[in-house]
Formats: sequence, C-alpha cells, structure tokens
Amino acid sequence: MRSSYSTHDSAPETRKTVWQDAVSRIYFPLDVKFRPSVEFSGTLDVWSLGSVSISRNQSDALLYRRHERHLLTEREESFLITVPDLAEIRFEQDGRDVSCRPGQFLIERSHLPYEFSHRERARLWVIKIPSPVLRARIARPERLATLQFDATRGVGALFVDMLRLTAGRLDEMDEPARRLMGNQLVDLLAMAVEADDRVLGTRSSSIRNAHLQRAEHVIRSRLRDMDLTPGLVAESCGISLRYLHQLFEAEGRSVCAHIRTQRLLMCDAMLKDPFSHKAIAEIAYEWGFTDQAQFSRNYRAHFGQTPSRARMAARSAPSASAKP
Repeated sequence: MRSSYSTHDSAPETRKTVWQDAVSRIYFPLDVKFRPSVEFSGTLDVWSLGSVSISRNQSDALLYRRHERHLLTEREESFLITVPDLAEIRFEQDGRDVSCRPGQFLIERSHLPYEFSHRERARLWVIKIPSPVLRARIARPERLATLQFDATRGVGALFVDMLRLTAGRLDEMDEPARRLMGNQLVDLLAMAVEADDRVLGTRSSSIRNAHLQRAEHVIRSRLRDMDLTPGLVAESCGISLRYLHQLFEAEGRSVCAHIRTQRLLMCDAMLKDPFSHKAIAEIAYEWGFTDQAQFSRNYRAHFGQTPSRARMAARSAPSASAKP
C-alpha cells in the first residue's frame, strides 16, 4: 500500500507544520528546523512491505533533531537506512558527526538522539527496519550506526539498485509479494554490510573479528539445521572448537546462546507476520527447535511473553500499512 504526503496543496504558512506531522508519522517523532523566511516544499511517498517500509523523501533544506524526550514513549527500536540521491546529508549520533553523499548509504538508529540535515534541496530513499528484523540477520547492528557504505559497486550497489527498482513496482504487487520484497531487501542489506571490513569490531585484532564474523555468517545461514552445533560451526570456519568458544565469550555470550537467540528472532518475525498462517510448532521446527515446549520456554524467557500471546498481540495491532 502506498501513501503520499505533499506540501503543494497547503497554504504557505502551514507547509512546515504539515511536513513535520508527516515525517513524525512515517518515521518517528522529530523536531524539524526550517530555514527562516523561506517558503518550504516537500513530497513524501511511503510503501509498506510487511514489517519494513520504503519511503521516497524530497524536500528543501532543513534540520531534523531527535531528542531524549522523543524516546520516552518509544517501545520498539528501528533502524533507518538512508540513501541520498541528490545533495549531501549530515548525520550526528553518539558523538560521531559524518557526511553521506550520493553513491553511499547511511545507517541510523532510532533509540539514540541524533541530528540529520541537508543544506540544499535533497532527494532521499529511506528504509525503516524494526530492530528484531535486522538483528535476525546482522549481529549487533547498533555498531553500524553512522557508518557510510559504498553504493557504487558490488552488493552495496545491488542493494540500492534493487531498492529503486522495487519502489517503482510496488503498486503492482499484492501484500504477500511486497512482504517478500521487504525480506529480500533486508537480506541484501545484510550482504552489503558483511562485505565491508569496517563491520569488524575494534576490541580485538581484525583476524579475530574476521573469524567471529565468519562464524556468525555460518550460524545465520544454517539456522534451520537442527543438527547445527558449535563443533559444526568451528569445522565450517576452519578453526578449533576451543577458539570458537573464546571468540564468543569475548563478546559476552556463548555460541549456543547466540544460535538460540538468532533462531528465536526468526521465529518471532514469523509469529508477528500477519501473512504467516503456520502453526507455532511448525515455525519452531522450521527454525531448528526440536521441541515445542522447549521453544516456548526459551521464547518466553527472551521476549517476556508466550509465542501465542505475541502472535495474538501482533494481529490485534494496527496494520503496517496504516503506520509504516
């Protein structure tokens, strides 16, 4: 479903208010600072793709601020992936101040204050991804905030090309097809992130972190395998089992706990998917759990509610198309 917002039909004196209301509704609450005594214009199109949304944002120069007070009522964290098509953007979060030009894309985190601005008229593509959806594919995505990624070659370019092509065809697709495209875009984003050396942490050597990243990739690609064990992961990575355990212990988690958490995140996404009609037991088995009772206990311990209650709450909530 597509929704469109524009200042063109509003009186000049109300356009700034109209724009602030629109961006706060589509993304999350923000303060917007406009240039003084300058007539403002902007257009915003947004499409829902299941739990993910795509927006095309064109506007005159402005500054967005997200403050601590905006976070008080926010329950679920999201990540924004911003792709500038026209004009350079500036982003400041968690003490880091960066610029992002056309030919790059930037990752922003909703659960920390930030400033986002552009000094000229800009055209942006933005994907909004709920934290659980991204965490199911990228371990610790918070470390990616403020990083700019290359969108001119390789998987990064494919991700941005697919984003633009998908938006142009979404009006022709039904809900299941849009949901599928949303998942594929997040998968491509994860591939683009994995291809960038800067996702390696800085707390230990790059070789050590390369092994950790490879292990996380093996786990993510084999979550459906009920026989997935730390020994299998170590063998696939060409490292000893002891060294594998050391890698994860240095991150404050065990290998088995990481596998379990990734499986729970994928199950959670399917449980909350309004187009998924699989039974809870089917979902658990699909993602590598061998016992439904064990799955339910683990799910409740991790998310604070039973799988059936989580599914019921998701289906009774407003639809994603009503609130991207």
